[in-house]
Amino acid sequence: MTRLGDSVQRASELLAQDLSSDKTVERLLAETGSRRYLDLSDLPAKEQAALIGSRAVDLLPSEEQLAERIEERRNEGRGLSVKLGIDPTATDVHLGHAVPMITLSRFQRMGHEVTLLIGDFTAKIGDPSGRTAERPPLTDEDIARNLATYREQVRPFFDFEKVRFRQNSEWLAPYTFPELLSLLTQVPASSLLQREDFRNRLAEGSGLTMAEVMYPVAQGLDSVALECDVELGGVDQLLNLQMGRRLMEVKGQRPQLVATNPLIEGTDGSGAKMSKSKGNYIGLTTTAEDVFGKVMSIPDRLMVPYLRAWTEWTDAEIDQATARIEARTLHPMDLKKILAGEVVMALYGAEAAMTARAGFVAQFSNKTFGDVDTLPSVDAGEHGQEGIAAVLTKVLEFTPSASAARRIAKQNGLRLVVEKSGEDQKAVVLPEADALRPLAEVVREKLAAEADGAADAVYLKAGRKIARIDGV
Repeated sequence: MTRLGDSVQRASELLAQDLSSDKTVERLLAETGSRRYLDLSDLPAKEQAALIGSRAVDLLPSEEQLAERIEERRNEGRGLSVKLGIDPTATDVHLGHAVPMITLSRFQRMGHEVTLLIGDFTAKIGDPSGRTAERPPLTDEDIARNLATYREQVRPFFDFEKVRFRQNSEWLAPYTFPELLSLLTQVPASSLLQREDFRNRLAEGSGLTMAEVMYPVAQGLDSVALECDVELGGVDQLLNLQMGRRLMEVKGQRPQLVATNPLIEGTDGSGAKMSKSKGNYIGLTTTAEDVFGKVMSIPDRLMVPYLRAWTEWTDAEIDQATARIEARTLHPMDLKKILAGEVVMALYGAEAAMTARAGFVAQFSNKTFGDVDTLPSVDAGEHGQEGIAAVLTKVLEFTPSASAARRIAKQNGLRLVVEKSGEDQKAVVLPEADALRPLAEVVREKLAAEADGAADAVYLKAGRKIARIDGV
């Protein structure tokens, strides 16, 4: 049995157990999380192709041909040449951007040669895929800054030390106009203008530049330059990727295979793609607690797509869990907590995942915050004379600045939570003015008003972050 097969067998046994148990979940996360670093080179060619195909929207020409290409390269003593191109167009990266990187990581761990192509030349055109308007061009400085940020944020999902980096300005910048004209005589204009997004923009009277029309040709020339076996991309990139196949044929090369990844739906369940502009995203720099909470807020129907997109679960394991939900031996909330733990674990590790899980359970169940052993604390005796905003920023490091703490308060997200024996937890909303007052003074005032001056425990809550206040 392969290493992956052994792991699947162990996970299957855990999935049949009590998945509301922290101990079981911790063991399951450790098992599935370890797969992100698992050597997959021992998988037969057909199983490698099936693993890639199981997470692809399109695999062209076919999964069978991918398996044949893998076997052929093995017989030649090498792996596939796999390319993923990115145009570093923004500094903020969210989980949707991680999906193709996870697929690229699987190819990497299967023993194939992967290339991360930096579209420094094409970024100056701007990929028109899915755009309703022309994208502003980027400068070299913009590209360098965005690339540094992208690489750092996506690092949890991909080993950047084992990848070849190339920039498409290497071959596109010196490309001559006669060469381009000669190439374009073999590219039908209909193949460039058939895109639905182009047709929609033209129908609405929006602008469409020749540079945008030429973008697929430029991307296709990347595949020609690298002589790719496989190119990855989002499903919205399909026409661009197929242009790579066409141009490779024109140049007398064997056409690459194409694998597209799904575009991930946002957390609000509206059907819109995850994006910063719609506010339905999970940023890769979001805190562990916020990541956990945002995943827990999704509609149940998104659990399977999210499990497929961001975890190393196999289809059989996902089917096993969903079958238990249908049989009512597993509550959907328990599976969603596991999903949230998987995402947090990928970004911050298993310990952070279990801590976020405990905090969420304490916040949204009948348990009290006192049941959570891992909560941070602040001593009111030592820091009581400091303003609450300063405590949140400098002591607890919950907020990056005092102004950020004030914004949380302005949005009714700053609270004292009081626990008293025989009574339910009581949350007291602190107005923005209280964020600037001394911690001890606010605590004494609220305890006098809400708990007759005494309590078993008091907590400070800023957004989803919670800390115990000692010495009150």
